Amino acid sequence: MRRKGTKMTDSLTTQPKREFQSFHDFPICTDLDTLNADIAILGIPYGDPYSMDEASNDQVNAPTSIRRYCERALRGLDRWDFDIGGTLLDGRPIKVVDCGDVRGDPNDLASNRQRAETAVRKILAAGALPIILGGDHGIPIPVFRAYEGRGPLTLVQVDAHVDWRDHMNGVHEGLSSPIRRASEMDHIGEIYQIGLRAAGSGRAEEVQAALGYGAVLIPDIELQSVGMDAVLDRIPDGGNYYLTIDADGVDPSIMPAVAGPAPGGVTYPQMRQLIHGLVGKGRVVGMDIVEITPSRDVNGITAITAGRFICNLIGRAVREGYFD
Repeated sequence: MRRKGTKMTDSLTTQPKREFQSFHDFPICTDLDTLNADIAILGIPYGDPYSMDEASNDQVNAPTSIRRYCERALRGLDRWDFDIGGTLLDGRPIKVVDCGDVRGDPNDLASNRQRAETAVRKILAAGALPIILGGDHGIPIPVFRAYEGRGPLTLVQVDAHVDWRDHMNGVHEGLSSPIRRASEMDHIGEIYQIGLRAAGSGRAEEVQAALGYGAVLIPDIELQSVGMDAVLDRIPDGGNYYLTIDADGVDPSIMPAVAGPAPGGVTYPQMRQLIHGLVGKGRVVGMDIVEITPSRDVNGITAITAGRFICNLIGRAVREGYFD
């Protein structure tokens, strides 16, 4: 009972804190045959390793890390986001779900790729926009295959490395080969590779293979000279774009948790500009963020930055009327 003239106070205690289980606590849907969504978050932790040491490396924990830190990327769906000019979903009835992680089978690596491809095919069949959390950069290969019959797609890659290796240790679908494999798919059209720098996995013959295909290689030294607007101007308007982001393509001051760090790279403002530009000039039909090694992160900034990329994509797509 309250005494006359006194004021009720807030409770002395609050509910115990907990980490988000899904990305921004969006509903979880693991039955992809009944999926009803505009946007689907999907973790794909397991790729095709080059050795047993890589069969379960720390990058398999990246989907969980991105979800864990997403509250720091956006404190709540009711919060004003200055990057997108309002709340994430702009007060609209957009359905976003988290489809969880594609399970892996240590005894059958090929089946991991098949499950990943099947999951993305089901998401696309449901009419949802897939946003993929990797895993290493071999992860996008089965994702690319899932878009069969939906081309031509313009592939936009952010990466320090060219990723045109044919195979390594007999593995043709590993982390150094995603763009080579994409180039062999009939539904993949133009390829733009942004932020290439230093000396990584690419040998001279692989660079020549990329140029022979007609891939547009934009080294970081060129990007920093001409700016992202000039890069966007080189990508034709009106396309269907798939954006694949290797964390090591980004400035390591905001994405330090990578296996192959290199000075330089695409800055956060440039990434925001790229995402907004692609959403506005055509239709982004999918995005992935891969190659995050959570144990090497610093104060969660890599996972937070990944979450910011996703928020920028969702927020701009909502405002461009993708889901109207």
